[in-house]
Amino acid sequence: MATTSTFRIPKATITGVYGRALTAYARRSWGQVPDNAYVLWHNRKVMKAVFSFEQKVAKFDALDRDLSVLAQAATAATVGCSWCLDFGYYLAHSEGSDITDLEKIREVMRWRDSDVFSPVEREVLGYAEAMSSTPLTVTDEMVASLLAHLGEEAMVELTMMIAIENERARFNSAAGLKAQGFSDVCEIPLPPLPTVGNVRSVS
Repeated sequence: MATTSTFRIPKATITGVYGRALTAYARRSWGQVPDNAYVLWHNRKVMKAVFSFEQKVAKFDALDRDLSVLAQAATAATVGCSWCLDFGYYLAHSEGSDITDLEKIREVMRWRDSDVFSPVEREVLGYAEAMSSTPLTVTDEMVASLLAHLGEEAMVELTMMIAIENERARFNSAAGLKAQGFSDVCEIPLPPLPTVGNVRSVS
């Protein structure tokens, strides 16, 4: 599937030795170069900082992997980042999420009306939405309940993963990036993004 990104920040031409290495790594890892790499290429310091940070984030392990995947998907849907949902679906599949049939991932955008989620998963999805809305709608009761279920260490990681996904989603959406076809690779149909609160879909 060809990219549908509009590239509000012009798509850079990735060149040089480092560019060839980056392109080779991306194609080996994900099958194609992510559109955000073409944007980040304009500022190599920012790009290297982001890549270095993401490598550290990938080592987080206090929070159940599936809860992290669901929280990030709910965040991307709330912000309205179709690129993030697309790439996130791909990673959930390729990195071996325990949600093997990805039914729950497909249901994230309609989680309130779905019966596939456990009570804890529903709380995580609600927390991700509350953190990602403008203004935030997080409550003391919401945090207290999740703390009781997850503990402090995992709660910190959950909160940070939602914050990180907000950073990703808002950068990618502002840059005009849209679903790139990663989910086609793992045979997951990407549903249309709904209007969520005061945030409209970008897909």
